[in-house]
Amino acid sequence: MMTVLSMAMAIALATTAYVVLRWPRFRCFGDTPLPRATFLAILFTSGLDVGLIMFPLIDFETYATGVDYQFASPLVIEFGFWGGLVWGFYILTTLYFCALEPRLQLFQRPAVKFVHNLVVIATCAFTAYLFLAYLPSYLPGISQAVTYSLVVLVVGLAVLSSTRLTVLKYLSVGSTLLFLCLIGVVWLASGVGLRQAWSELAGLSAYGQHLGRFLTPINDYHGFYLSWWFAWSIMIGQFVARFTNGIEAWKLALAVLIIPSIPIALWFSVLFGLFKIGQPMATGLNLMMMGVGVLFVINSLDSLTRLYAQNLDWTAERLGFKTYMLAHMTLLLGLVALYQFTPLKIEWIGMIVIALYAVVYVLILRHRALLSV
Repeated sequence: MMTVLSMAMAIALATTAYVVLRWPRFRCFGDTPLPRATFLAILFTSGLDVGLIMFPLIDFETYATGVDYQFASPLVIEFGFWGGLVWGFYILTTLYFCALEPRLQLFQRPAVKFVHNLVVIATCAFTAYLFLAYLPSYLPGISQAVTYSLVVLVVGLAVLSSTRLTVLKYLSVGSTLLFLCLIGVVWLASGVGLRQAWSELAGLSAYGQHLGRFLTPINDYHGFYLSWWFAWSIMIGQFVARFTNGIEAWKLALAVLIIPSIPIALWFSVLFGLFKIGQPMATGLNLMMMGVGVLFVINSLDSLTRLYAQNLDWTAERLGFKTYMLAHMTLLLGLVALYQFTPLKIEWIGMIVIALYAVVYVLILRHRALLSV
């Protein structure tokens, strides 16, 4: 699996660089164009999930003691797993769905469409599963019954919000603003001074020095992250492409690589300052983190549910509101149970997506004559 991941990373990122450099002025237009700020908020919140909130403090401990991670600080390692160049996947897939899919209609082919939407549904459920798995870590003492009830509630709210695009716009912008507020509140409450916070943030410059380390799997855990990014990549590109409003390819590339990485860098730097001084997270801050994490989960589930529902024509308009709610909640909660009680892993989904990439590359080569017309 590691060899496949390494090859797929190299090909995908090389293709991204080639496309942006070859057609930098190509303008991306979606069928539902939104203002630039709203578009970027949707990109940020749809392209991430609750793991951004929940994972860092746990990961820092692993990176501080793991032999494989000693080439850089835990902060740089975490940023390398979540930010920077890994967002290049979304550049490639967004450009594909803006430029090529309208002409080739590859994702309308029955086999490709079936596999793609199966991946979307499975990845959507994995987001809810992560929330289920990590909730007890952030709310110690929470009962199993309450945990399951919260997961059902969050999935239900996400499916409900997926019936209205207006909700997604407000949810994305609101989640982004609340996340920025959370960064400020946690920093002020932590006692980490401005000088130390700036020092931690400046330390992320080492990411560039070690960039090559993050392009291939460092170990199985890094492989998990890369598989996770692959699992998200095609569907997020298809989703956000719908909201592009004429942005040029080179501007899209800069926006995708830089804009999401700024709040990620700020958040990780604040949490790393807390980790270094050994200060436990106060209960109130934990609850705030959980609240923002819940919004991220709802936002991600909303985006993915909306995507596969439209792809498969399982919309509320066609099925009716009650049937829509029941069908999607049952499907997602059933898959959450599969993740919890079977060996199903996101790594498997990532491998399926890599295979889907290969199929799409072959089909594009077969249709190159059409593309030259």
